[in-house]
Amino acid sequence: MIKRIGHLAFDVADMEQSLHFYCGILGFKHAFSIESDQGNPWIEYIKVTEGQFIELFYGAQNKPGRVEHPIGFSHLCLEVDSIEKIADHLRASGVVLDVEPMQGKDHNWQCWAKDPDGNRIEFMELHPHSPQMKA
Repeated sequence: MIKRIGHLAFDVADMEQSLHFYCGILGFKHAFSIESDQGNPWIEYIKVTEGQFIELFYGAQNKPGRVEHPIGFSHLCLEVDSIEKIADHLRASGVVLDVEPMQGKDHNWQCWAKDPDGNRIEFMELHPHSPQMKA
């Protein structure tokens, strides 16, 4: 049976920039690297929490064009203790917030930013009366 989501994977254009964002700014830990069969860098594993990772793949070259209401992946949501603290930290680290802290229809507090490759990230502080907390 399925236990949990194990990882989310991104193909990145600039690995150093992505590692700085996910490890340096967001504070995740670099867990390990995997090389290709030819001995070249292939994947960097970033540990989010016990048993959960973000995989960063080397070599992305072509950013897809903007499509209105695309089907498929939308965003990564990271739960935080304090929406104000993460927003202040992101701003102080030079990350532009796409959406400033606000309360959503589910009562949770959220703000939004993008990683170096433009992937959307929602930061969410769960409200005790939110449907997520009650589920």
